[in-house]
Amino acid sequence: MQRSGNVDDAIASFQRVAQQQPENADAHNNLGLARLQLGDADTAIPEFQTALRLRPQDEGYQTNLGVAYLQKTDFDAAAAQFRSALENSPRNPTLHYDLGLALKLKDKLTEAVAEFRKAEQLDPRQADVHYTLGVTLWQQGDFAAAADELQAAIDAKPDYAEAFYTLGTVLKQEGKLPQAADALRQAIRLQPDFAGAHTTLAAVLRQLGDNEGAAAESKRGTEIGKEKTNQQAALFATNSGKRLLNVGDLEGAIAQFRSAIQALPSYAPAHFQLGLALRRKGDRAESARELQKARELDPRLTPPS
Repeated sequence: MQRSGNVDDAIASFQRVAQQQPENADAHNNLGLARLQLGDADTAIPEFQTALRLRPQDEGYQTNLGVAYLQKTDFDAAAAQFRSALENSPRNPTLHYDLGLALKLKDKLTEAVAEFRKAEQLDPRQADVHYTLGVTLWQQGDFAAAADELQAAIDAKPDYAEAFYTLGTVLKQEGKLPQAADALRQAIRLQPDFAGAHTTLAAVLRQLGDNEGAAAESKRGTEIGKEKTNQQAALFATNSGKRLLNVGDLEGAIAQFRSAIQALPSYAPAHFQLGLALRRKGDRAESARELQKARELDPRLTPPS
């Protein structure tokens, strides 16, 4: 159920199981994972703690609790969970990676690098380990080693747009401008709306003397940035409208959904929610038009009967 994206239904289901079977550790763990998927670490943490009380030293539960603390930005508590789990599973590359991430976020970069190296040795094909290690080495000023790790991330995952982008940035700082341009173009090929890749490529091309190419990339980067700002505004207005609808403010909700559409006319969820709100208001004709528009933009959106 979680994998289908319907997290609210998953939470309701796991809550029922946990209430009916309070000693079911997996039910508490699954409920915690579902809440974590919504970004609600505060309510996920007690569920993982309950799961661990029922099944102490379970490394999976400890890992999940540590990840919840990471989401809550309690890096000390996260590191403590990962270290505890590593006592029982010292060759688990994911635990070394997660511990490294907690240490990195505490700005303990040398210790973080050591954990990433352990994870890398235990599982050399994990692209994220190479990528995060590359970023950390870059932050330490070791550009050559950072470039090697970023290339290793790309070798493990050839469609890793962020790794190409960061590699291009590192190569730019090393003064390897043609290689930087190549890496940045690969990032754009994989992710055409990568605004940062366009703007960084513009800077590289400018240094290479290609002013026309630089201007085109800079313009595209600016356009994408504006589009993303509009997307964020549309998402914010749509979520605000849904909250208003849930508390019964129908007119306020409709105004927010219209505001979202004004910010980004192609934003399907806003048309969908506006259609539902208008149906509740009794405006069947306009509701049908909005729901049809939503379906044209995103065929997965199907209104309840």
